[in-house]
Amino acid sequence: MDDIQFEEAARVGQIITIKAKVNRAFKTSMEVGIKVTVQDVLTNVEKIVSVAYATYVAKPVGAGKIELEPVKLLSAEDHLEHTLAIERRRIRLGYEQVFQNLMQESNKEDSFEEEGAVSTDLTHVQSIELVQPPHANHHGNTFGGQIMAWMETVASISASRLCRSYPILKSVNMFKFWGPSVVGDRLAFNAIVNNTFQNSVEVGVRVEAYNCEEWIKDQARHINSAFLIFNTVNDKGELLTFPRIKPTTKDGMRRYHGAIARRRIRLARKCMLSAKEDKPSDSWETSNQAYVSYSNIAALTHLAAKPGWEITSTLDDIKIWTHEEGDVLSFKVEMQVKIQSHLAFSLLSDFTFRQQWDKHFLTCKVLQAVNEDEKIYYVTSPPVTGHKPRDFVILVSQRQPCKPSEPYIVAVKSVTLTSMPPSPEYCRSEVLCAGFQIYNDNGFCKVCYFNQVTSGVMPYLAANLTGSSKSIEDTALECIKFLEMKGRKNWI
Repeated sequence: MDDIQFEEAARVGQIITIKAKVNRAFKTSMEVGIKVTVQDVLTNVEKIVSVAYATYVAKPVGAGKIELEPVKLLSAEDHLEHTLAIERRRIRLGYEQVFQNLMQESNKEDSFEEEGAVSTDLTHVQSIELVQPPHANHHGNTFGGQIMAWMETVASISASRLCRSYPILKSVNMFKFWGPSVVGDRLAFNAIVNNTFQNSVEVGVRVEAYNCEEWIKDQARHINSAFLIFNTVNDKGELLTFPRIKPTTKDGMRRYHGAIARRRIRLARKCMLSAKEDKPSDSWETSNQAYVSYSNIAALTHLAAKPGWEITSTLDDIKIWTHEEGDVLSFKVEMQVKIQSHLAFSLLSDFTFRQQWDKHFLTCKVLQAVNEDEKIYYVTSPPVTGHKPRDFVILVSQRQPCKPSEPYIVAVKSVTLTSMPPSPEYCRSEVLCAGFQIYNDNGFCKVCYFNQVTSGVMPYLAANLTGSSKSIEDTALECIKFLEMKGRKNWI
């Protein structure tokens, strides 16, 4: 399971709706999206409890893995989730490396020595459950939800030993199934507080399974682990403060620092995935790089998939579209280019080429080559009459398609680097959401450029819409010429 965030509590007498569907099949595994909502029968108000993503594999008959058929996409929402599923998979696969990097940083800070801190030993709770037929599915394996319910119970008791109250579950992190348990197994649940953070507490739970023979020999199977985050409130609904804790063993110190690393990742994820349009620039840090990259690709994918695009200009191989949603204005430039899509992707994803066809780029240099798919650039643009020249610090995320029908993606957004603060010589500007989607089109390609308009772009778009300038069309023509010229050279 991906990390689960609970936005709303479901109570007795309310109607709970659970919707699940397969978003994408990867060769031998699949991502299932789960949305839980709660409806009050008196007010008829419906609220989201949680949106979660689970990874499943098909149970093989023999030793080999079962290869899955591709998912049939029936709606625009299906296409959107199908595209974003690959990004969420990248985050899952990269999570452990990010966590280890943060653990190294956290281990340098031995700040757990605090006067009056509570020993973690006092929070240890153990519970043993016998798996019976109602707890298992038709294969005889214990329901994952049943295990999670038992884990929440034991974790809640552990947390309550610190707060002397009833803890409220807010999120579940790193819930993993390491192996199955079956009817007749004894499951041992061990919970202990790892760390407290002012108004929240992290409880680690480890689940071990024993059959009859293993129980006698004391040979446990580690089948599950998770980290549950709780807070607690008083009668007025105000958050209460948890006491600080003090680890007493080497393993306790490891769990203490691990909780700090997970909290940084959790806060970064929450910030990235719930970012509002009035918060344009995200800080680029070790803890949030995967989520900033995800939000970069996701923002462009969402923008491209929005319904209601209206065409405003047509010129030969160029079409300009606009989209209005409240106070947000975006535009799309669609170009037919006579080169292969992979060549266009290679040229457009390298922003050091941008000056050769875009007059709005004065200089462009690479600040960080994060990996083969992510680079951070520093860009300057020429001054507009009466104004200082603008500069940008942008993240460029590139993705190749998994299937021929999917586009190449080059997503762009502003980020904040502590090593590149604003300069008095320039007006630091922001890119909210921009980039390219490049489609294969009968041996050639269709290039679509998207931009969510900011103050820096507005004058050019306004002039275009009123007919007083052809700046966007001119730039698009230069882009086509550049791509076709470079494409011919590469072809030769």
